[in-house]
Amino acid sequence: MIAILGLTGVAAPAIAQTTTPGGRALPPNSTPVLPSPAPISAPASAPVVDQSYLLGAGDKVKLDVFGVPEYSGEYQVLADGSLNLPLAGTVRVGGLTLRQASGAIESRYREWLTRPVVTVSLMSSRPVQIAVSGEVTRPGAYTTSLTEAGTPTLTKMLQLAGGLTQSADLQQVQILRRLPGTNAGTTPIQVNLQALLKSGDLSQDIQLRDGDSIVVPASTATTAMGNDFAGTTLESNNNEPIDIIVAGEVNRPGPHSVVGEQVPVTAGQTTNGQTNVTAKVKAPTVTRAIQIAGGITERANIREIQVKRTARDGTERSINVNLMDLLKAGDAKQDLRLQQGDRIVIPTAVALSPEDAATVATASFSPDSITVNVVGEVSKPGQIQVPPNTPMNQAILAAGGFITSSRTKQVDFLRLQPNGTVDRRQLAVDFKQGINSANNPALRNNDTIVVGKNGLARIGSVLGTILNPLGSAFGILNIFR
Repeated sequence: MIAILGLTGVAAPAIAQTTTPGGRALPPNSTPVLPSPAPISAPASAPVVDQSYLLGAGDKVKLDVFGVPEYSGEYQVLADGSLNLPLAGTVRVGGLTLRQASGAIESRYREWLTRPVVTVSLMSSRPVQIAVSGEVTRPGAYTTSLTEAGTPTLTKMLQLAGGLTQSADLQQVQILRRLPGTNAGTTPIQVNLQALLKSGDLSQDIQLRDGDSIVVPASTATTAMGNDFAGTTLESNNNEPIDIIVAGEVNRPGPHSVVGEQVPVTAGQTTNGQTNVTAKVKAPTVTRAIQIAGGITERANIREIQVKRTARDGTERSINVNLMDLLKAGDAKQDLRLQQGDRIVIPTAVALSPEDAATVATASFSPDSITVNVVGEVSKPGQIQVPPNTPMNQAILAAGGFITSSRTKQVDFLRLQPNGTVDRRQLAVDFKQGINSANNPALRNNDTIVVGKNGLARIGSVLGTILNPLGSAFGILNIFR
């Protein structure tokens, strides 16, 4: 019998075969004592994995068969998910964790070894394939790998997929994960990314595994909830123009192409002490789209704007936007960020108070100028361009002011109402007066100011009409003189 010294007090496994691993014959029923090898630790370059990592084809593992260095070594998981081991032959480990794989190999070696102890560690991992679907910029299958830092995380993979779209529901993200074992099915993992962004809950940034599927659903909100991931690493940084449609009360309704706004981002200092500034693209918003469409008309109802959006699953929803809250209360979430294919509908206002009209006229999404008509007894009658919210008396001055034949005390003011009727009033003129809804209203697009003739000019006109036939008659009498 060949005796091999072992550790005192350690129950060493006994070899039941009739030969040693080196091929030397053993007497029947002999029980050699195997030495205890020094612990084998994974090299520093080995990836960091959790105990739930599932082995698959392409993984390189290291086996430590306690006391039998001839069977220990590095092995590759084959395409069918198996390991080809000495003496034990083919052992299937695909879909198993490292601990489960150790148990499967120990079970096989029990045919030849007494109480075998096997440790399996991962030396290098196969490429990790993960599917991303739903409300991301570039859905599809992505391949990455394990690194010294460990497995890829949910947020890293969403960045790889181009970031989230504006329809994404941060609170209902799902990860579908394979269960250990062959054909064991999947289990869903619910993730709340809003908790990660708002309270720093890192437990929501799940570490991913090969075969995971990420599903980002569309939000069902009907109001402008704001973009909770705006300015974060989850925001799409796509600088391609998006095609949208603006309909209703804008000066140029129809399809438009809108590009995002580039925002400078400070990325730290370089080696020479210079600040490194890069540009991040901010998604275009509702107000930006309205500006591209020529601005709103004076009849626009900005309290009930709707953005109609189609999600990637084909469903359509309408998001309510109240830009009056943006103007009066500074509610920035009302300036909804847009995405490809959005349709903006701006309805007609039934009634608009003078205060609201003044507020809207000075908004950034109002046109830079409006067209009004100043006709009658002024130096330059016709259409003129004036800034929004211009008072009536300033428009008269812009048309050259009164002339000698003008009626200077009052003018006729005409405005087309949203319901199709015409508001016609006679207003007193006082060039020293500021904006006043009663006598010096702020003008809207297509308002008309009529400056009539004064009394002397009207008398002269009447006399001219009367005397003209008589003048012709006197002309005839002169022929006979």
